[in-house]
Amino acid sequence: MKETVVSANSFDARSTLRVGDESYEIFRLDKVEGSARLPYSLKVLLENLLRTEDGANITADHIRALGNWDSQAQPSQEIQFTPARVIMQDFTGVPCVVDLATMREAVKELGGDPAKINPLAPAELVIDHSVIADKFGTADAFGQNVELEYGRNKERYQFLRWGQTAFDEFKVVPPGTGIVHQVNIEHLARTVMVRGGQAYPDTLVGTDSHTTMVNGLGVLGWGVGGIEAEAAMLGQPVSMLIPRVVGFKLTGELQPGTTATDLVLTITEMLRKHGVVGKFVEFYGEGVAATSLANRATIGNMSPEFGSTAAIFPIDGETLNYLKLTGRSEQQVALVEAYAKEQGLWLDPAAEPDFSEKLELDLSTVVPSIAGPKRPQDRIVLANAAQQFAQDVRNYVEDDDEAGKESFPASDAPAEHNGVPTRPTLVTAPDGSTYEIDHGAVTVAAITSCTNTSNPYVMVAAALVAKKAVERGLTRKPWVKTTLAPGSKVVTDYFDKAGLTPYLDKVGFNLVGYGCTTCIGNSGPLPEEVSKAVNEHDLAVTSVLSGNRNFEGRINPDVKMNYLASPPLVVAYALAGSMKVDITKDALGTDQDGKPVFLTDIWPTEAEVNDVVANAIGEDMFSKSYSDVFAGDAQWQALPIPTGNTFEWDPQSTYVRKPPYFEGMTMETTPVSDIAGARVLAKLGDSVTTDHISPAGAIKADTPAGKYLTEHGVERRDFNSYGSRRGNHEVMIRGTFANIRLRNQIAPGTEGGYTRDFTQADAPVSFIYDASQNYQAAGVPLVILAGKEYGSGSSRDWAAKGTALLGVKAVVAESYERIHRSNLIGMGVLPLQFPEGTSAESLGLTGEETFSITGVTELNNGTTPRTVKVTTDTGVEFDAVVRIDTPGEADYYRNGGIMQYVLRQLVGS
Repeated sequence: MKETVVSANSFDARSTLRVGDESYEIFRLDKVEGSARLPYSLKVLLENLLRTEDGANITADHIRALGNWDSQAQPSQEIQFTPARVIMQDFTGVPCVVDLATMREAVKELGGDPAKINPLAPAELVIDHSVIADKFGTADAFGQNVELEYGRNKERYQFLRWGQTAFDEFKVVPPGTGIVHQVNIEHLARTVMVRGGQAYPDTLVGTDSHTTMVNGLGVLGWGVGGIEAEAAMLGQPVSMLIPRVVGFKLTGELQPGTTATDLVLTITEMLRKHGVVGKFVEFYGEGVAATSLANRATIGNMSPEFGSTAAIFPIDGETLNYLKLTGRSEQQVALVEAYAKEQGLWLDPAAEPDFSEKLELDLSTVVPSIAGPKRPQDRIVLANAAQQFAQDVRNYVEDDDEAGKESFPASDAPAEHNGVPTRPTLVTAPDGSTYEIDHGAVTVAAITSCTNTSNPYVMVAAALVAKKAVERGLTRKPWVKTTLAPGSKVVTDYFDKAGLTPYLDKVGFNLVGYGCTTCIGNSGPLPEEVSKAVNEHDLAVTSVLSGNRNFEGRINPDVKMNYLASPPLVVAYALAGSMKVDITKDALGTDQDGKPVFLTDIWPTEAEVNDVVANAIGEDMFSKSYSDVFAGDAQWQALPIPTGNTFEWDPQSTYVRKPPYFEGMTMETTPVSDIAGARVLAKLGDSVTTDHISPAGAIKADTPAGKYLTEHGVERRDFNSYGSRRGNHEVMIRGTFANIRLRNQIAPGTEGGYTRDFTQADAPVSFIYDASQNYQAAGVPLVILAGKEYGSGSSRDWAAKGTALLGVKAVVAESYERIHRSNLIGMGVLPLQFPEGTSAESLGLTGEETFSITGVTELNNGTTPRTVKVTTDTGVEFDAVVRIDTPGEADYYRNGGIMQYVLRQLVGS
């Protein structure tokens, strides 16, 4: 167990809180002048500093700076935040455990004790990203998908089971249990942590950007890259600037017929427009009390989509009710209430804390909405959806360079019907029946992802839509792949108790697994005949999912346009079968008597939904589901695992391999050097996400990763996904910058992982991986040129790890998303920014130049230069802004990365 940090206690804040028969040591916030006016989120950070004050990394001056926080100032004061725990999912968690296992060996080689490499804070991993919806629409779909999942992932699961036995403070929630963020709010989150006799706010970092879902429970936490999470597990604080805090006032109540999804899409649109990247968002006002915990969690979940670091709600009676419902102990609930009230962390609906900026939303103005076809912030009023689709589809079917920018390749000039592009295509089903699909056909309708499946109100609404549809004789259209993947077993328990499961089954929404599935690209293949028709006729078909991500190429390789919608609307679109249908006024189908059935005929009332939620969901369900959550089923327990505190690497494994990060490492750091003679590996436009950079989705046979697996004896049917192979750096490097929709401007006319290789005569077009190998063999450093918001999207460690392992030494972008910039530094890659108002285009850069970057060596003197000089062989010259934003980040960069820094610290101590 981690020893309690002995605080320097400069403010005499140490005190005792008695709750029932128990006493806890606490650090009182009211001992710091100015604390009462602080937003809730900054009070949590203030307590963190008081408790961990050591006089060196965390000083009295840091605490005063937070107490004296100037809400209007730009962030400049660095603090060290020590999260109480770390949470991971298996895609991002496996590399963390691989790295910990590798660090144990590296410590041994440097003369240290391998047992020092252990999580010093509780670390919990939920296996939720590996199930793929291969089978659907049948009663045994769930069982078949679980079998396939274990078959594909046995090596990874054995490795994680070993980790669970080898590392202290590391627990694994086995497959088939739920989605990490839903398991977090329903079971793992403490709200107030108790450890070593101390009580303090539960805080965390997670290896998934949607960690912010727990903000709905009053818990401060956010997504970081796997490399930062590893450091946090090993006791390293997270270096951060005291952020600006945006106060978001909620008033009024949602109108009947609107859902949490409509609310969150409205908030996402507002906050994206306002600009909240790098800021905390905090909800306050009378409307907070009227917002259910489930809705708060749904809003918190979408924080990465509007770009904020966190999106938090204070603790109140609604928080306590949820903790009781989900089976937390009486003592824990009493402690949360007493601690929050004692520390000024309890919601006062009338209070107006000191905020940097303010927005306001009257909940009664929210209307039914969806978002798409490629970004979560592109909200569409449901009544305008068909009309908007008719406009947007042109970007996917017309041969127009402007329309197709950063989009799918366009089809030939289309025919039209009523002003909408059309290409009717006849499909023959396996049973010999035929049907017609066209642009806009809904080929995937998925109730999935943490965003909504944790919210019983929208889940029950979906089931009631299914029930009413069945009663009117409706079912899904035959070309729609329908899947139900809840975030926990509690969901299917309350569906069963309410008698709603048979209706979901009858419209095709059979259980396919408990996991993320469609939202992360694990939608599985479309039916063969549908896929064939889509590809042969180049149809712009659609998906509708209750998720949080709809980026291009993410959901399914056959599907060009993706829409986010509430679970009941997902069911409605499965019935309608096309985005061309205006579901607010067109019929979804006809009943047994041939009469048209409209959405209003099958939409449940608020009272109907509330009645089911009240009568079908109870504390006993949560207690039963989570009673032995880490034990796993017989299949999990039967996995054979090695023993010992260092892992026995299997040289034949194509899933888990020892990475090269520490090869040749010594205790002394190598001085930072300038970059000379660099070539451009990729020149990219705006809004390149970590989905474009990081390996994700299916592995194709004719790619470098596919060829590697084939060479290692893996059959094509067993390739699995990139996500499942994150523990093998060889596969992951080959998939970095290989997204099928990436457009590298150095290689015009291509899509995917291509560049030009200037080590060869005439610089031929080549796979990025192959070119990188040639550059590295020739000793040529590489750079990336990019536009605005580089690295937005999920907090993916492999977007940074892959970049570094490809030999990239620097990225020059117009602007960055917070997490990816930090992760680049964590892997020893220098993030630079074009001077304000300039870009690669305005400077005339083509990507064919040779680059030199000078002034980097100033870091060796213990200071971080504000700018460095970038020059090219073509005479372009500019001062790039150095985006190493804190002294802590500078330390990581000097050490060659965060893992090397931590390792040296641990061995040195």
